[in-house]
Amino acid sequence: MIQEPSRRARSLDPGVVAILSAALLSACAPASASSPRQTPEIEQAYVERIVRALADDSMRGREAFSEDALRAADFLAAELAAIGLESPEGTDGHIQRFSARTMTPRDGRVRIDGRDLFPNQFAFRPGVESISWSTGDVPVIVIGPDDEPFATINSVSNAGFDALVLVDEAHNEVFRQFVQIYRRSVRTLSDTVGASVVIALVNADADAAYQVSAVANVVEEPLANVVGSIPGRRSDEYVLFSAHYDHIGIQRPFQGDSIANGANDNASGTAAVVALARYFAGQGTPERTLLFAAFTAEEGGGYGSRYFSRQLDPDRIVAMFNIEMIGKPAVEGPNTAWITGFERSSFGRILQEAAEGTEYSFYPDPYPTYGLFYRSDNATLARLGVPAHSISTTPIDVDPDYHQVSDEVETLDLAHLTNTVRAIARGAQTIVSGRATPTRVAPEAEN
Repeated sequence: MIQEPSRRARSLDPGVVAILSAALLSACAPASASSPRQTPEIEQAYVERIVRALADDSMRGREAFSEDALRAADFLAAELAAIGLESPEGTDGHIQRFSARTMTPRDGRVRIDGRDLFPNQFAFRPGVESISWSTGDVPVIVIGPDDEPFATINSVSNAGFDALVLVDEAHNEVFRQFVQIYRRSVRTLSDTVGASVVIALVNADADAAYQVSAVANVVEEPLANVVGSIPGRRSDEYVLFSAHYDHIGIQRPFQGDSIANGANDNASGTAAVVALARYFAGQGTPERTLLFAAFTAEEGGGYGSRYFSRQLDPDRIVAMFNIEMIGKPAVEGPNTAWITGFERSSFGRILQEAAEGTEYSFYPDPYPTYGLFYRSDNATLARLGVPAHSISTTPIDVDPDYHQVSDEVETLDLAHLTNTVRAIARGAQTIVSGRATPTRVAPEAEN
């Protein structure tokens, strides 16, 4: 209840009132809601140290499914621990451990209407270690002599259910092409039960009797994401900052160098995530809970972000800042960055508004024909409706160092990189503080 002032209270000098009012407003301002016009204190020396450590020759290119990537994960986990971030549920010392399963077709047998097919008449793509089917167990798809085989086989292969595909011998040439594809290894997350598809070159009907058996060699491969959190007042609302830390490892030697160090791709983005974690950790308790994730295996199929995304309720993720290759100035010049899928939510407009009055600007992805929105670690969550966007600056159409051993720290503009991290920190303020909430992305089925 507001009490009525005492009748004996003396009137104060107007200047004193102004001073007290300013002090009161300052005291009431939330610690985490620093002005968007204020330049965040993010040091170039700190950003450079993280980039150089990840892109050092000792990391051997940080290729996923290798000891080199796991060593990089340990380095990043130690950095998040030193900052003081919490290790979220499902992680051990900031390491989120999981594995992928590689299955290679080994032995098989296919019998159609009582006749065993020769090994060159069938192939299978394993979804599990072994299969054993008899008539009626799985759908039978028949590709007749007048049917279009390529699109049908491709569609069934990606449909997500077990199936037997009987291909008329008139399509022998296309069948041979798919045999080469089906005999390659298949990699999935270990907690995923995949679909098995068998193709057979035989003239038969959909009601043909069949017996199918097949076995695959299975190899489990350890992987690790690195995750830290800053709990906010709203424990059920997350703002996610992410980047992939893996690269492509050892390549064919060029001018005596064989290590693809991946300084720009994506030590630059990973360093940004660590620097942002350090910055926000120093801002007091945020309104929304902040998550900082360094993903593995982006270069090898996006397994890190796919596993991470399954551990969260996507409806609780307010926004995802996925940072990708920010070590070089964009086509629009320095102090600019582009955002993929700009038109799909209000995320980009919020960052633009936060950057007004500063030297930095955000704008839509200048490469719309490249389909970049669904080609990075934001894709899994974006398909689930999260305003998950990638932020980049590199002119990828003319960059001579992309996926080359020449992607070294010396090719980066470290001042630009650091300024971009500052701009992201500033642009995120209204979302972190709860003053702005991006609209959701329209959910979309995975391609």
